[in-house]
Amino acid sequence: MASKPKTASPDAEEPASGEEKKLKPGLPLKKIIFAAAGVVMLGGAGFGGYKFISGKGENHDTAPVVKPAVFVDLPEVLVNLSNTGNDRTQYLKVKVVLELPDQLLMAQIQPVMPRVLDTFQTYLRELRPSDLDGSSGLYRLKEELTRRVNAAIAPNKVSAVLFKEIVVQ
Repeated sequence: MASKPKTASPDAEEPASGEEKKLKPGLPLKKIIFAAAGVVMLGGAGFGGYKFISGKGENHDTAPVVKPAVFVDLPEVLVNLSNTGNDRTQYLKVKVVLELPDQLLMAQIQPVMPRVLDTFQTYLRELRPSDLDGSSGLYRLKEELTRRVNAAIAPNKVSAVLFKEIVVQ
């Protein structure tokens, strides 16, 4: 019987060319670089998450000082509304409070208070009863009064105009 020649396993063979020897040592170096870059990225993400959760590096022992708002009551305003062909005269009675950011502004606003009241009177007299319908009408009224007060007391600014009472008769 003829015997078969023995073949060596592919693992036992040495590479025939020198190119394969040069590529193999570079492959582990690439893996190390990619692994190191991944570790750096994970570390950066972890540090960023820690800073975000812990309050962006702020000290939680000291609470921010919040200034209390100052409120200034304005006198009641009673005006007749604009008549659009209706024989019946309707009136608007409004009690307003100005919200100021600090106490110092109150002293600066007091001398120009007649200008503020005049601004309210002239604007409110031009309103129609339909302008005050619903919450959206009151919101627009509040925004417009805030804008007009800020124009009257410029360069100072009020935080908001608040309604204490609104009556349409």
